[in-house]
Amino acid sequence: MLDFLASSKNDRANLCGGGHSRRDFLQVGALSAIGLSLPQILAAESAGLTKPGNDKRSCIMIFNLGGPSHIDLWDMKPEAPSEIRGPFNPIRTKSDAFEISELLPMHAKIADKFSLVRSCHHDGAAVHDAGWQMMQTGRRFTGGIQTPHAGAVAAFLMGRKSDLPPFVVLPELMGRGGGNLPNGQAGGFLGKAYDPFALMADPSKKDFRVPDLLPPDQIGATRLDRRRKMRDIVDSAVAEFEASEDARLMNENFHAAFRMMTSEQARSAFDLTKEPDKVRERYGMNRFGQSCLLARRLVENGVRFVTINTFLTVFDEITWDIHGSKPFTSIAGMKDIVCPMYDQAYSALIEDLADRGLLDDTLVANLSEFGRTPKVNPAGGRDHWPQCFTCYFAGGGVKGGRVVGASDPIGGFPAERPAGPGDIVATIFKSLGFDHHSTLDGPSGRPFYLTDLGTEPISELF
Repeated sequence: MLDFLASSKNDRANLCGGGHSRRDFLQVGALSAIGLSLPQILAAESAGLTKPGNDKRSCIMIFNLGGPSHIDLWDMKPEAPSEIRGPFNPIRTKSDAFEISELLPMHAKIADKFSLVRSCHHDGAAVHDAGWQMMQTGRRFTGGIQTPHAGAVAAFLMGRKSDLPPFVVLPELMGRGGGNLPNGQAGGFLGKAYDPFALMADPSKKDFRVPDLLPPDQIGATRLDRRRKMRDIVDSAVAEFEASEDARLMNENFHAAFRMMTSEQARSAFDLTKEPDKVRERYGMNRFGQSCLLARRLVENGVRFVTINTFLTVFDEITWDIHGSKPFTSIAGMKDIVCPMYDQAYSALIEDLADRGLLDDTLVANLSEFGRTPKVNPAGGRDHWPQCFTCYFAGGGVKGGRVVGASDPIGGFPAERPAGPGDIVATIFKSLGFDHHSTLDGPSGRPFYLTDLGTEPISELF
């Protein structure tokens, strides 16, 4: 995270006699790390070009870190042998098209608002971070090229429409996944300008605040004014730099950062105390529940894309990673620890968006890195299984109450309408109004398609 107001105690080499440190100078350029620099968008605007996408649309991506068991939740196999079907029963839902697990009773009540894709799969390694990267970018990490997260692409193509960053991750970026691979939650080859703003705080805590957006109370007028005038760094630089496009962008970046930092809109959007207690309690007074509520407030205030990590790592907390043996939980443990929190927060988010008239223009995409093995292991859990799993979508033009695709009788492989990572990301782009066959300028300036040729949006959802 960046601290725009921190004093510079070291690295005091002055630039052009202006009294500012080299660190101050670098911090101005580093403002791009939270998505404040949109040079390509600015260039397009100055050329009179129209931004692509549906300006009304936004996306909330809920990433179910750990890999939920599709067979125990969304794609149950009640006729399969016990070692396949697991201990839970399906229940009827508000949709005539599908049943889901008894572990998700609140999902069942709003099943007319979301649709399942039961034939998701990928051919990446069965390790968490490989799946994280593929499912959020649509591509495998190869050749050292990091494909940008879908939210970074949205920030690049659509720009910001408020004082808030266009792309935010809640409550913080993913931690370790065990495979030593990029997790996909970055701007990739688009550059640091399109990395997300990561909250790096637990919104369920009583003392929750966002220090990197709002100046601390102890910052005096003198120091605040000094940061406001950091544009002098650019003004006093050498003539060649002063006349460059980079100088102009750095100056614009600073002013965008300062507007956000001091904006009443930003202050209000991140202030959960403005919500009635009954609303906060409806979402659940836990990290995931309050992150879902904060996501609603952010899209309501103009943020283009919010990613919520249901969990932060598979190593330090109980997650969807239900291997059974310690330190992991079992299939039965998922019933008591994970599902109630998740069921409550998701259903609250969907109902709240619908009640506020926001759901039609807000895609809520629930993704994961893989599913779980069809057969229950000896420890009473299920292991990693990228060959078949379920993702689901609501809002943003998606018609609810549907099932797309199908798995085989044991939930092991897609049997109808296979959907790979590229198809999933293309579906998000379709909702946002992008042509998934359009291109970005990739590494070395070569054209880079938004999704691989051959991938298509899951059109049956719309």
